[in-house]
Amino acid sequence: MTRRFDCRCKAASVATLACVMLIVAALGGCASTPAEPVPFKPVPSARIVRSGYTEPATGLVAVDVRRERSRDVIVRFRDAPVYLDGERVTDLMNGEHVVFYLSPGVHRIGVSTQFDPVVELNFIVTADPRYTNRASVTFNDDHRIQLNRVAR
Repeated sequence: MTRRFDCRCKAASVATLACVMLIVAALGGCASTPAEPVPFKPVPSARIVRSGYTEPATGLVAVDVRRERSRDVIVRFRDAPVYLDGERVTDLMNGEHVVFYLSPGVHRIGVSTQFDPVVELNFIVTADPRYTNRASVTFNDDHRIQLNRVAR
């Protein structure tokens, strides 16, 4: 009888230890650390819901909006709708980018998630090579979406 009880205790201890190790490994993967650098994938044309902004034309300037890759499982699979001047244009997934062709001047670029309100940035589009026309979509430590202009 002692032997059976002893075996049950050892089995329970091993199972508990395995559960604890699994939880620690899972939580370790939740840290807000960027993923390994790889090339950005373009947004598939099927997910462009507002045409016209992604087609080059004379006099328009390319603006690259990139969603930085993240290993954080809480934000990794969220889609991030992208808005231009108040109109929804597409969604960005982890590691994707979209190039918009816009007239020079000030445009409003916005992003959100199903959990966040729209975050907007007044973006000055310029053909001046001293400035970048690139924006970066990231998530902070509280898993809230952010949008920033990328400096040169």
